[in-house]
Amino acid sequence: MTSDETRDGVALTNLDQPLFDGAEATKRDLVDYLDAVRDRMLPGLRERALSVIRVRPGQAPFMQKNLPKYAPDWIRTTSMWAEASRRRVTYALCDDRRTLLWFGNQRAVEYHPALVRGDHFTHLVLDLDPPEGAGFGAVVAAAMLVRQALADCGLAGAVKTSGAKGVHVFVPVVAGIGMEDLAGATRALAARAERIDPSLATTAFIREDRGGKVFLDSTRAGGATVVAAYSPRIRPGTPVSFPVAWEELDRVSPRDFTVHTAVDRLGDGDPWAELMPAEQRLPADLIEEGHTIPVARVQAMHEGKRRAKARREDERSP
Repeated sequence: MTSDETRDGVALTNLDQPLFDGAEATKRDLVDYLDAVRDRMLPGLRERALSVIRVRPGQAPFMQKNLPKYAPDWIRTTSMWAEASRRRVTYALCDDRRTLLWFGNQRAVEYHPALVRGDHFTHLVLDLDPPEGAGFGAVVAAAMLVRQALADCGLAGAVKTSGAKGVHVFVPVVAGIGMEDLAGATRALAARAERIDPSLATTAFIREDRGGKVFLDSTRAGGATVVAAYSPRIRPGTPVSFPVAWEELDRVSPRDFTVHTAVDRLGDGDPWAELMPAEQRLPADLIEEGHTIPVARVQAMHEGKRRAKARREDERSP
């Protein structure tokens, strides 16, 4: 059997090569999986600037934002200014099957779309990250704090495994909210969840300040990306980010969902679409509270400088 073939006009090559060390999967497994979930995965990618993480044989994984010049001219693109690199980046728009297949053939394993579609921010997102050595149960417990904080302000969200060790909570928002208001509401939601049980969850951005608690990351706003629902991850066994009903979150493990098992678990359904609430208007008091909370990265930068200065002064003192 040849390891090359063509699907939807896209040449697929070296399909029987191992995907990456520890993947327990081949490039064919990746392409077959992406093709099988395309009707569920593409709605989350469509019309969004896409970054991917690729892995080439013998090389470390790398994130690709700029679409390569050798890409087919039928791949749609969007150009955006990147403040960090001070340049315009030409992102792909993964809107159809053949674009997804082309990326799969490029060994693009992870798919990280922007949270903005056109000029519309579509979701408030919290990324829950467990401390070193903690089990998935700690993340589940922290996710329930977020769910309670949402309910307390009349909101609802959907949850999915990150495909790594954490979970992502998505809250769909109505069109028209500005980036600063969305970012503020995200910070406030994290703070409210932390206040419900500060022994379990923390909003501390600096890792050494987290004290073994689950980190409620509120920085996924503005130009940030979050791995798409159903996207594979470059982790042992090639797990995928998978939607889970809130009531079932404590009955699963991230390892339950891989490129080998996820399709059978889906059956004919699309849980990400089915479990996602309708778009919601964020409460004014949530936004207002958020504007009183410092931006985590900026606060961490200033705190890092303060601590470095204090260490230098300690070293100089007799």
